[in-house]
Amino acid sequence: MTENMIPILLLVALVFGAWQLYRFILACRRANRVEWGRGWMNLLDGFNRLFCYRYHRLNQVRLRIPKSGPAILTSNHVSGLDPMLLLASARRPIRFLIAREEYERFGLNWLFRAIKCIPVDRETRPELALRAAMRSLQQGHVVAIFPHGRIHTDVDKPCRIKPGALRLAQLTGADILPLRISGIRGAGHVVRGVVLRSRAQLEAFPRIVADGRELSDLRDELQRILDGRQ
Repeated sequence: MTENMIPILLLVALVFGAWQLYRFILACRRANRVEWGRGWMNLLDGFNRLFCYRYHRLNQVRLRIPKSGPAILTSNHVSGLDPMLLLASARRPIRFLIAREEYERFGLNWLFRAIKCIPVDRETRPELALRAAMRSLQQGHVVAIFPHGRIHTDVDKPCRIKPGALRLAQLTGADILPLRISGIRGAGHVVRGVVLRSRAQLEAFPRIVADGRELSDLRDELQRILDGRQ
């Protein structure tokens, strides 16, 4: 190889890389299904859907989220991939309640702020997060909550779910949309759940209407669904 060929090869590599980047951006735009109000977030939405459906082989499922108005998504929580799966399956923006320590995680805080996650101070004043979630629901948003409160797999010791989502439903009149995640290869881990390729399965159950029902009955019904006993 002569020295004169090196600049040509570098130029070819640069053009090829730019072309691949252009194709990738187009693919993300085509995959985008939710208007987030910012172009780069719409691209990120498309990328997340490609990642979940093609890499993690997520099944096609129609979430019963109303086209407008409030709704509460609830799901079991098996890995760090779970929020990405919910976002990939939804046709509306979702606001997540997440632990404060996760919300402040280095390198990810900018993303959690962008999608308007609601941080929960579990050791101090968790009621502040519930109030913020209630305001969000009253404004007609979709809020997602993992009632186990932490990563919890089917092989773990049984864990009683927290009643926050149910109380929010009673206070706001929003329906609860129960979901169950399975097929995650890196179950039990945050990063491993995202990195290891899975055959992700998301199952949607009929909505739960909280109006006029006892909290204990609602809790038992949701517990059975999230634990896979429905």
